[in-house]
Amino acid sequence: MDARERALLGRAQGVSLVSELRERPGGYFVHESSYVDDGAIIGRETRVWHFCHVNRGAVIGERCSLGQNVVVMPGTRLGNNVKVQNNVSIYEGVECEDDVFLGPSMVFTNVTNPRSHISRKHEYQRTAVGRGASIGANATIICGNSLGEYCFVGAGAVVTRDVPAYALVAGVPARVIGWICRCGVRLALPAALSAGGEVTCGTCSTHYTVSEHGPRPTPGAIDAAGSERR
Repeated sequence: MDARERALLGRAQGVSLVSELRERPGGYFVHESSYVDDGAIIGRETRVWHFCHVNRGAVIGERCSLGQNVVVMPGTRLGNNVKVQNNVSIYEGVECEDDVFLGPSMVFTNVTNPRSHISRKHEYQRTAVGRGASIGANATIICGNSLGEYCFVGAGAVVTRDVPAYALVAGVPARVIGWICRCGVRLALPAALSAGGEVTCGTCSTHYTVSEHGPRPTPGAIDAAGSERR
C-alpha cells in the first residue's frame, strides 16, 4: 500500500495519520504522497505538500510552498518565495516571479480555443506574473496576458487583458477598481489616474509617485519590508 492509499484509508477509517515531509537532495522537502519527476529543478527550503506532481522541466525557486493537489507542468518557472495554495494547476507557459501568491483553486490556461479532437500544443501562450502579485481564490487568468508587479486580482475575477503593476482588479471580466500597496493594503487613489499625484500608504508608510500608468514607489522610499527602493 503506497502513501496515497494509506492516507485515503486512514481518512475513511477516521484515523489521524502524521504527515511526513521528507528532505530530498538539494535541501527541499516533499510529502510522501507527492511525485517529483527526474529533471525537475526545486530550490532549497521549498515544501511540496500532499498529492502534488512536479513534472520534468519545471523550475521552482527557493522557499516556495506548494499546497495540496498542485500540479506543475513542464516549461513553467516559479521564482523564490512563491506560495501556491491548494488545487492549482500551473500549465506550460506560466512564469511567476518572486513573492507571487496563487490563491486556492485559481486557474491558469495556456490555449485560448481548446478542442479535445485538435492538438494545439504548438500554440501554448505565455502568461507572466510579476513580482509580488497576488491572485485570489477561484480567479481565472486567460493565457497570453501579463500581470504587473504587486497587482492584486480579486477572488473570482476573470482576467482577459494585461493587469497594470499595483492595480487592484475584480469582476468578470476583471477591471481596475483601485490601486494597492506592496504590503497588500488599498491606496487612497481613484481607479482613473492622472499624472503628478502622490500618495503614502496608511499602513506601511511607503510613498508613491503617481502617473497615468499607476503608482510607483518613490525612489528612496522605504517599503514595508524596511528596504530602500532605488
